[in-house]
Amino acid sequence: MVNQADVYQHFRKSEAPFVAQVLDWIEQAQVEYRPILTAFLDPRQAFILQTLVGEKGDVRYHFNGGYNAAERKRAMIAPDYFEPTDADFEIQLFEIRYPIKFANLSHGKVLGTLVNAGIDRDVFGDIMTDEERWQFFVTKMMAGYVEEQITKIGRVSVHLQEQDYTQLLTPKDAWQFEQTTVSSFRLDTIISTVYNLSRQRAKELIQANKVKLNWQAFDKPDFELALLDIVSVRGFGRIQLQSIDGQTRKEKYRVTLGILRK
Repeated sequence: MVNQADVYQHFRKSEAPFVAQVLDWIEQAQVEYRPILTAFLDPRQAFILQTLVGEKGDVRYHFNGGYNAAERKRAMIAPDYFEPTDADFEIQLFEIRYPIKFANLSHGKVLGTLVNAGIDRDVFGDIMTDEERWQFFVTKMMAGYVEEQITKIGRVSVHLQEQDYTQLLTPKDAWQFEQTTVSSFRLDTIISTVYNLSRQRAKELIQANKVKLNWQAFDKPDFELALLDIVSVRGFGRIQLQSIDGQTRKEKYRVTLGILRK
């Protein structure tokens, strides 16, 4: 287990509230000797939780996002004797029923509708499509509320239908993993490298609010990415810093990036 006295120095200042939350969950699991189930975490949050719980000790972590390749996952911090089942993660799959021949949905429209309905982002997991059908995951506790609230996406009338995991579609989007070198981990540097843009153009995209970091609007070109951060660039796709693999003789960084190109 990581020593609480110096744990905060390993993470960003902005991540301190989440670090404190994870430490509380760990203590709760230890004191009450029972599993603690979180809401959906993004990959960076999952990495922080994994780091804090560690591989050894009297509690362990487990993740489940509804399917193996899930980006957003619920975590369970539990005594080392406990082996959770899929049902213990309390995840509900919904399919969006809509007039496919007469309407188009997009990831942004689905996400925007859920958030604008007053539903916290951590209540729902991945949003998936095969370019025709659309599905998403929510916590079981909020499934009834979500089903009741979401009747339209944009101007399209929709009906949410609960589905079993056996009805899970095969998502069209798939991460491509590429190894490259970068001069720094600055946000504008990573974007310009991946999409073959000038640094100035990358900076303009960021300052024009066309970039999100971990699903939050972000406008600081010089911000340095950390492991498993996800960057969304409107019109271009998404980037994830998968691993840092060392340095070259010219002191550039070797990295592995997950990339989704539009």
